[in-house]
Amino acid sequence: MFGDRFADAVRYAELLAEAGVQRGLIGPREVPRLWERHLLNCAVLSEAVPQGVTVCDVGSGAGLPGIPLALVRDDLNITLLEPLLRRTNFLTEVVELLGLDHVTVVRGRAEEVLGKLPPVHVVTARAVAPLDRLATWGIPLLRPYGEMLALKGDTAEEELKAAATALSKLGAVETSIVHVGEGVVDPLSTVVRVEVGESPGGVRFAAKRAKAARTGRVRRRR
Repeated sequence: MFGDRFADAVRYAELLAEAGVQRGLIGPREVPRLWERHLLNCAVLSEAVPQGVTVCDVGSGAGLPGIPLALVRDDLNITLLEPLLRRTNFLTEVVELLGLDHVTVVRGRAEEVLGKLPPVHVVTARAVAPLDRLATWGIPLLRPYGEMLALKGDTAEEELKAAATALSKLGAVETSIVHVGEGVVDPLSTVVRVEVGESPGGVRFAAKRAKAARTGRVRRRR
């Protein structure tokens, strides 16, 4: 799965098992199943991500799924977005240690960086929040006709149904559930795909983006 980056994947697993546990980023009970439950489960998300696009991993935490995705896809430009300092410190250390030049770590909440970060083709997330709430954070970060890919478990179908109205208001034009990782993980990883139209986040968030962009231009001129 990781090809030439296998040694880096091993080092990342070691960092999760050591510093990740010590800093409270991952539970000690997760250590024996780091590979199948975390690294591989996240790496197979690459099957759903188009070639050469920009990606924002919202609520990246310990780097899941952003770092495994970066290890298998050096064609992607990935931003790891995380509000907590201790987590962004860990992410920065990992990115530098593994030489992931196509990955940038940004500290902040999705709603805080709206209009400050360039819109992306794909937003990813794993174990961040229920789909309806996640969508209010992730979808506005997309560029027109982008997509949000959320790794979910057995509740994926229920969450998608419950979030239908909210997704529609946020500019979603198509939703689906896809399974990835055939021959790599068992069970397969479940991904909720939310595709947006020309107004990601709807009219309200378009206004917020425009206001944030204007504010940024004024500050730069000063």
